Order: sequence, then C-alpha cells, then structure tokens
Amino acid sequence: MQDVTVYSAGPQCMRCKMTERALDKAGITYTEVDLRHDAAAHTYVTTVLGQSEAPVVVVATTSGTRHWAGFRPDEIAALTRPSRAIREGR
Repeated sequence: MQDVTVYSAGPQCMRCKMTERALDKAGITYTEVDLRHDAAAHTYVTTVLGQSEAPVVVVATTSGTRHWAGFRPDEIAALTRPSRAIREGR
C-alpha cells in the first residue's frame, strides 16, 4: 500500500499537470495539495524536504517515505512496478 501526495503550484504549472496526468494514466491514486493556498504544506516542502520546485511528489509506504521534485516519468513508472508484478504472479 502506498500513499501518494502531489504538492502542486496550481493549474498554471505545466510540470504539475504532466505529473498528475501521468499518475492518472498509470491508475495511481493521489492527493493534490496546492502550495499557493497551504502555508504549512509550503513550509514542509521547502524546509523539511528541501525542495524549491513543483511539483513535489511524496510517496509513503509501510517501508518508508521517498520524494522527488519535477516531472519524473521514471519515478511514476516505478510506482506501478510492485503492483504489476503481483498482478502478473511474479
């Protein structure tokens, strides 16, 4: 089980839109947080995670948390691998 959060810079952010479209296409459920309207989230992303560009994607699993910034199709594809392997009986 994984919990995915996309910290977005709003509807004008092309990398944010591309990330959300890729997650949608991959069938990955996520929560979007608009950094323009959530000061606590903005502080978390910049201070705790040390990121300065959007989107920031945070993936929390039972084995830990990881994050990345920007449009990363490779990271999105990696999110589908464990569930795909289970479905295919690997």
